[in-house]
Amino acid sequence: MEEDEKELTPSWKRCEESIAASKQGFEAAFSEKSFYNRQTRDNSHIEAILKILPVKSDMRILDLGTGSGYLAFALATKYPDVTVIGLDIVENALEQNKLSARRNRLGNISFLSYNGTSLPFENGSFDMVVSRYALHHFPDISMTLSEVNRILACNGCFFVSDPTPNPDDMNGFIDEYMKVKPDGHIRFRSFSEWSTICENSGFQIAGSFKSFIRFPRKYEEIYASIINRYPKEIVSGYDIKIREDEIFITEQVTNILFRKGI
Repeated sequence: MEEDEKELTPSWKRCEESIAASKQGFEAAFSEKSFYNRQTRDNSHIEAILKILPVKSDMRILDLGTGSGYLAFALATKYPDVTVIGLDIVENALEQNKLSARRNRLGNISFLSYNGTSLPFENGSFDMVVSRYALHHFPDISMTLSEVNRILACNGCFFVSDPTPNPDDMNGFIDEYMKVKPDGHIRFRSFSEWSTICENSGFQIAGSFKSFIRFPRKYEEIYASIINRYPKEIVSGYDIKIREDEIFITEQVTNILFRKGI
């Protein structure tokens, strides 16, 4: 084996392991619909996203990491003259999405599974790519952004919505907290980090807004252990509350619209 291959192999193996963990974790989450829905459903957030997206007739839009299709369905319903494709690694959830699309007679939406790495589309085949609450699970974000750039047409749009650490959380509290659940969480990124990595991948900021997400998880003792290891002033910013067998946390969300350069 060549020296370069030796260096690449562990990294690729970690990516595969992370993707497998995400797939297993989210298939389990989708089977517990009440918890997953309480984490992701927020009509006001969807309305804010729809407001910032410059959707036009006959666009092809990819929802990357579509999950239960929450954003994809909203786009397909509001804009019946566009084509929406939801892409994810979770086959069981996608099958449920397909059934829902048929029940609601939405002919402009479809769902496709893939391997979590290269996007299975031709160069320049989409006018817009959107992703909500998913990209912190992607193990090689540079490769993902390169793929997004590849499949977008010139002047196409890329919208990112993802939780972000609090400004004073410099020691990784929120990422350690999120990794308790074995679903392949990598890390949250700040607005400036998203700006830098996306600009380095050929995108320019076209708009943004801030929002918040508050959601429960099933309480485990390990959460208390993590909370006690960090300064109170850092933890308090996430407004953590324990209620019976659930633990709630509030996180800021970065929402940025990018445009692909020519």
